[in-house]
Amino acid sequence: MGKRRDAAAGTPATSALTRLGLAFQVHPYDHDPAAASYGLEAAAALSVPPAQVFKTLLVEGDRGLAVGVVPVDRQLDLKAVAAALGVKKVAMAQPADAERSSGMVVGGISPIGQKRALSTVVDASALGFDTVYVSGGRRGIDVSLSPADLVTATNARVASIAR
Repeated sequence: MGKRRDAAAGTPATSALTRLGLAFQVHPYDHDPAAASYGLEAAAALSVPPAQVFKTLLVEGDRGLAVGVVPVDRQLDLKAVAAALGVKKVAMAQPADAERSSGMVVGGISPIGQKRALSTVVDASALGFDTVYVSGGRRGIDVSLSPADLVTATNARVASIAR
């Protein structure tokens, strides 16, 4: 039995979106494990501007883990995300901690459908698009949805957290 390209239908992210009744589209692409940036790889493979494709980054602060969602061509501003979360300081979470908490592998962590619901901040630039792209919960799969639905699905607050 070969690998099904529509296997995305069963990711935690797509299951969560379906359960919430939110509109989304699945975009599989051929993932290269040697890609220098999974997010930029997704943008190129999907022919979408990098500013419209968002990466999911986990941070750790004195209240535990949290999620920052920023465009793939920008970086997470740690001071800004800490302020948005109402904590003094955050640092990038260790990859093993991010994987354990989310139930997904680095490079395929979606802000939607994580094993544990975490405080989430979506960069305000997302609101400038009709549609944004985020990981579908597995490397080589993105989902597109409206920024409002992304905020709803993740119970996120919106703030300028990219630099």
